[in-house]
Amino acid sequence: MQPRNNRRPFKKVREHRLNREIDVPQVRLVGENLEAGVYTIDKAIELCTSLEVDLVEISPNADPPVCRAVDYNKFLYEKKRKEKEMKAKASKSEVKEIRFTPNTDDHDFDFKAKHAEKFLQDGNKVKAYVQFKGRAIMFKDRGELILLKFAERLSESGVLEGMPKLEGKRMHAIFAPKVKKKV
Repeated sequence: MQPRNNRRPFKKVREHRLNREIDVPQVRLVGENLEAGVYTIDKAIELCTSLEVDLVEISPNADPPVCRAVDYNKFLYEKKRKEKEMKAKASKSEVKEIRFTPNTDDHDFDFKAKHAEKFLQDGNKVKAYVQFKGRAIMFKDRGELILLKFAERLSESGVLEGMPKLEGKRMHAIFAPKVKKKV
C-alpha cells in the first residue's frame, strides 16, 4: 500500500481575473486595435479571441469594470518593469548620527555641524545625541544646551522634529532636511 497524500495541489492565485473568470454582464473595454467602449462580456471575449489576446480585468471596482485586451504575460512583464523603475527612482534617505559629549569643544562642534549641514542638504535625516558617561549624567542641562545650539546652527538647512529627549544615558534630537520650494 502506498501512503495517501492528503495535500491538495498548490494553485497560484492571480492578481487579475481573465476571460471567463470575469462574471459581470458588461465591461468597459480598452486596448490596442479596437474601439474603446462598453461591451457585453460575451462580445468582449469574442473580440479578444479574434485578436488572439486575453481579456484582463484592470479595475474591478469601476462601474462597469474596466478590462484591457492584451497578452497577459506581456501585461505582467510591463507592470513589473514599471514598478522596478518607480522603486529605482524613489529616493532613499538614511539617518546619519552625530555624537557629542557634555564637554564638546567649539571647534569640534563646528566641524560636526558642517557635516550635519552636508547630510541634510543631501536629503538625509540627522540624529544628534549627547552621550553621558559615568557622573556626566549630572550635566543634563549642558547636553540639552548643546542640542538646542546645534538646532539653531542647522536652522537654515534642517528642521528639528522634536525637543531633545533623554533615554538612558543618551539625550537625542532628530533633524529632517528642509523641503526646497520649487519656483
